[in-house]
Amino acid sequence: MANTRRLFGTDGIRGRANSDPMTAETALRLGQAAGLMFTRGAYRHRVVIGKDTRLSGYMLEPALTAGFIGAGMDVTLVGPMPTPAVAMLTRSLRADLGVMLSASHNPYEDNGIKLFGPDGFKLSDQTEGEIEALMASDMSARLAQPAALGRAARLEDAHGRYVEAAKATFPRGLRLDGLRIVVDCANGAAYRVAPEILWELGATVIKVGVTPDGFNINQGCGSTVPDFLCSQVVEHRADLGVALDGDADRMLLSDERGELIDGDQILALIARSWGRAGRLRGDGIVATVMSNLGLERCIAGLGMQFHRTKVGDRYVAELMRERGINVGGEQSGHMILSDFATTGDGLVAALQVLAVIVEQARPASEVCRVFTPLPQRLRNVRFAGISPLRHTRVHAARGAAERLLGGSGRLLIRESGTEPVVRVMAEGEDETLVQRVVDDLCETIAEIAQMREDAA
Repeated sequence: MANTRRLFGTDGIRGRANSDPMTAETALRLGQAAGLMFTRGAYRHRVVIGKDTRLSGYMLEPALTAGFIGAGMDVTLVGPMPTPAVAMLTRSLRADLGVMLSASHNPYEDNGIKLFGPDGFKLSDQTEGEIEALMASDMSARLAQPAALGRAARLEDAHGRYVEAAKATFPRGLRLDGLRIVVDCANGAAYRVAPEILWELGATVIKVGVTPDGFNINQGCGSTVPDFLCSQVVEHRADLGVALDGDADRMLLSDERGELIDGDQILALIARSWGRAGRLRGDGIVATVMSNLGLERCIAGLGMQFHRTKVGDRYVAELMRERGINVGGEQSGHMILSDFATTGDGLVAALQVLAVIVEQARPASEVCRVFTPLPQRLRNVRFAGISPLRHTRVHAARGAAERLLGGSGRLLIRESGTEPVVRVMAEGEDETLVQRVVDDLCETIAEIAQMREDAA
């Protein structure tokens, strides 16, 4: 079967709700195709479906359910739950497949479909390509006969299962008593479970972003708007702030002074802590091409290897499995701790940081500043139609920028896998030079994008 991936990007299928490809029809056919692919053997097959709080989830969830039922699969619905909870439940329920309906950090107008295999890991590019090819074929003859149709039911204790699983990752004997923690749930999937977990472990919890209405997910809050978290920490005189994204598979922190702690610092902290405790497996950690050179140097200074992948937590997870590594993540806040989860889990990662703060009895501003980052600048340029990266002027500008940075810096230009933007990142010893390089490149890319849009 041909391996073609037009629908699938770096994190499942994503797009504007009720527009191609994020339609009920696509969801129905995806359910049919994935159901047929993962129906192997004579036993009753099961798929777990979770979602975040977007209005369009009410459209896509029943369409997916119908598709899987038509393929002969039983459907277990868990409602609004974090992505890592769906991955965990897929494994613990011995399901054949897991599905999360979420566009992560994107606004409510978008939605997405992420798929997990029976092991709780995201599907490979090859498997997604095979599903997509099957969706484009005539599946009618392979769908279930009337007597073999699946059934759908809700799992009433899904919430409690994840709460207990997350609490179990916090070191036995430690408590969060006396700590004031702001948790920003982005009006998303973790709006109930995240505050509950922190409160049950003893913290005084100031919860924000916990009133979803179908439209306000990630709106002015969450890990993509960290300034809001930082201001809330200062306002409430908290010891720490935790900002999750819409599906809670990533998070960023704020220290007690209202200063942001990004994913690179969190990775360094966990790597150092676990390394000293003898818990680190493999020869080091896995990060992506976006991570700061300061992190790379820090990890080398700890005597560990630093492995980079392309952007996307699925690629981080794949390399971790390949090399037997149990700590990896992204600067944006995806933290994969494979001792506890198969995918990024923002809350579990936050608990690991909190454990170090409790053990050391020092403020977050001291505990979480593990290395000094090199000056780094990231800008996004939105485009329509053909990517401007293929234009000769952009190639020339890129070459000039790389020569300016020389051997003391790094330049990365890439298209996002989840939205029509070009991301330009540079870092180096000279902050002024880094800023100039990024601004000049973005100006060139924006000019090409506008020129092509005008010509269209």
